[in-house]
Amino acid sequence: MTSALFVIDVQNDFCEGGALAVVGGVALAADISEYLAVHKTDYDYVIASRDWHDASNDNGGHFAEIPDYLNTWPVHCVSGTPGAEYHPNLNLDPIDFHVQKGQGKPAYSIFEGQTPDGVTLPELLQELRVTQVDVVGIATDYCVLESALDAKNAGLEVRVITSLTAGVNEETSKSALEKLAANGCQII
Repeated sequence: MTSALFVIDVQNDFCEGGALAVVGGVALAADISEYLAVHKTDYDYVIASRDWHDASNDNGGHFAEIPDYLNTWPVHCVSGTPGAEYHPNLNLDPIDFHVQKGQGKPAYSIFEGQTPDGVTLPELLQELRVTQVDVVGIATDYCVLESALDAKNAGLEVRVITSLTAGVNEETSKSALEKLAANGCQII
């Protein structure tokens, strides 16, 4: 088995003080760093994703002046801005690959992204022969959910480490974890 840890969207705009802050994001960034300090050798690879939206357009309707916070959102994680950068509490040293998603379009799943070299995540996983992933990051009820579901649909064994996720809403996060479990993901 070849294993990977997906670190989903631990970015300034998704942490306290950011454009779409999730409560607990700052602490989560530090917690993931602490986890990696102890568990990096449990994984063959660590792959981190970032929203990386275009500044010059609404990113396929993803940005809205009056967002509904379901399908449309305020401007966030625009490439090249401080909000799009990883939170400073996240130690980047253990990360082997970086994936950017959402250039000009909505993108919730890490599977919709690519490396700065243009390699898609499915291509990367195939090249690395990854068969099992653990998923952590922000937000449980959106990008963690979609990334874990896509990993399962790609035939991977998937675990979501709930102590290393933070959600937008407690109720929708609970529903997301229930959906993941119903789809064969292990919730730990």
